[in-house]
Amino acid sequence: EVQCAILQLFVFIGGVIAVEHHTIDLAIFLLFQVYVLRIIDSLRHSTLIVRQLEGVIGDAQEMVEQLETSPIVQDPINPEPSHIKAGNISLEDVTFQYNEDSAADRQLFSHFSLDVTSGEKIGLVGHSGGGKTSLTKLLLRFMDVQDGSIKIDGQDIRSIKQADLRKAIAYVSQEPILFHRSILENIRYGRPDANNADVERAAKLAHADEFIKSLPHKYDTLVGERGIKLSGGQRQRIAIARAILRDAHILVLDEATSALDSESERLIQDALLKLIEGRTTIVIAHRLSTIQRMDRIVVLKDGKVAEEGTHKQLVKDGGVYAELWKHQSGGFLED
Repeated sequence: EVQCAILQLFVFIGGVIAVEHHTIDLAIFLLFQVYVLRIIDSLRHSTLIVRQLEGVIGDAQEMVEQLETSPIVQDPINPEPSHIKAGNISLEDVTFQYNEDSAADRQLFSHFSLDVTSGEKIGLVGHSGGGKTSLTKLLLRFMDVQDGSIKIDGQDIRSIKQADLRKAIAYVSQEPILFHRSILENIRYGRPDANNADVERAAKLAHADEFIKSLPHKYDTLVGERGIKLSGGQRQRIAIARAILRDAHILVLDEATSALDSESERLIQDALLKLIEGRTTIVIAHRLSTIQRMDRIVVLKDGKVAEEGTHKQLVKDGGVYAELWKHQSGGFLED
């Protein structure tokens, strides 16, 4: 910008001197000034394009590096066909730590075992860092165990393709992932071959249909990057509708009602009770009110099962769960 201004100033001063000395006439001077201004304007645009190209090349370089990075979790060379149907989950003697190359990094799970029978609904609770979310990541093979095995219907999850494994599991995270596409497309992501009627049915079951139809473009409304145009509760209901549409054998809910107000939570719990019927379900919750109806509650502490049982049994036992329940219920324990 400064160089262009200096160039324009020199040309103007030189032109004025030339006119005064009758070297060129005024018409040629004015025409020359117009040409100079156009050249300078083109130079400015060229500079802007070069800057944009530098930025794009820098971004592309980072993306290429990311794409060239080999994923840590790999599919087997000769994968077995998936036999997941019933949804029996078995964690057998599992050992896991995040940084296996570091001797200072403690093992999160050491010889950990847990069985979930087909159709059983269990709740995972415990203090932060106890291993609840890590357990679901291992189940989905976002990470691999260092020792032991995780089996579904007797089949080691490392023996099948990750895509086949995740087709059998519907996962709703604490922070739902939405794309900058329409609501319809975001819900349909759960099952790409679903028709519009199936999507609307899932939205109704998730109590999302009412707020969707109040939007100007209804199901065609763009949600923005990461769903920024929607509230936390609305994003969560879209994610739950996606899980309903997926209709998988296994359902994993990681703080699925954390972003909801009390009224929305009541509606969603009603939808979830219908969704989990007949499915193997694992629910992680800090709000203990959301897991009272589970068949079994497993309390994790430092990567181990501290206690397990029904809500009433655990409250009566007066252990870790009872203490957590006491804090959340205003200091009152159930009879």
